[in-house]
Amino acid sequence: MTDNNAGNPLVAVIMGSKSDWETMRHADETLTEFGVAHECHVMSAHRSPQLASEFSAGAAARGVEVIIAAAGGAAHLAGVTAAHTILPVLGVPMKSDALNGMDSLLATVQMPAGIPVGTLAIGKPGAINAALFAVAILANSRPELRTRLAEFRRKQEEQIRSVTLP
Repeated sequence: MTDNNAGNPLVAVIMGSKSDWETMRHADETLTEFGVAHECHVMSAHRSPQLASEFSAGAAARGVEVIIAAAGGAAHLAGVTAAHTILPVLGVPMKSDALNGMDSLLATVQMPAGIPVGTLAIGKPGAINAALFAVAILANSRPELRTRLAEFRRKQEEQIRSVTLP
């Protein structure tokens, strides 16, 4: 577990194995950039189902407001998490050897009606966008985050506008 930006974590970033960290560290880095208190954990819907269930069910009581879940293969971690909490769960499909992440993407996006999981892009872009989406959710009630997010987007646009071609 890592706990970033002291204080009660507002976002939890969870993944099924340590190998997912290479992708999910981008969510951690983005949340850190915005100064959002968060925590990162490894837990598995298959290998530690009780831990995943207990963590998800207790997250809101601990002050967590958004959960970002790495979704590998059948995306069970994202789905199990969403089934045990009413918090928004953002699924980041993991790139897989077998189907290059398409299995993870399709499993995440096809959650049964009634238990939603917000689905982002496969891999690093999805991890970054999940963190940005979490910031946007939190910014609804935190003007300082709204300002930081607006500044981030303004800088992005400025970078694009400054591009010159030969």
